[in-house]
Amino acid sequence: MNEKKPGGLWKKIALLFLGFILIVLLITTVFGEKGLLSIARARKAQAVLLREIEALKKEKARLEREIEALKKDPESVDKEARDKLWLIKPDEKVIVKKPGK
Repeated sequence: MNEKKPGGLWKKIALLFLGFILIVLLITTVFGEKGLLSIARARKAQAVLLREIEALKKEKARLEREIEALKKDPESVDKEARDKLWLIKPDEKVIVKKPGK
């Protein structure tokens, strides 16, 4: 009545081994060095870097326009000298207001 098939134990061992291999592959696919989580983190980092590159490109273009204006327009040079270096012309007077008054 309780007949055992020949090789039944080997089938169970083979199935357990295959199940173990599948679990290891699944864990490696999700959590491994080149797994899905690692790929997701790399994509987020890439997106951040791409946004940073775009911001730097815009800043570069702005600075290039400013350089061209300083090369060609004397009023731009005058404005920069006044704003950043606090330079004044010999016949000018500067009035400085104290903050809060």
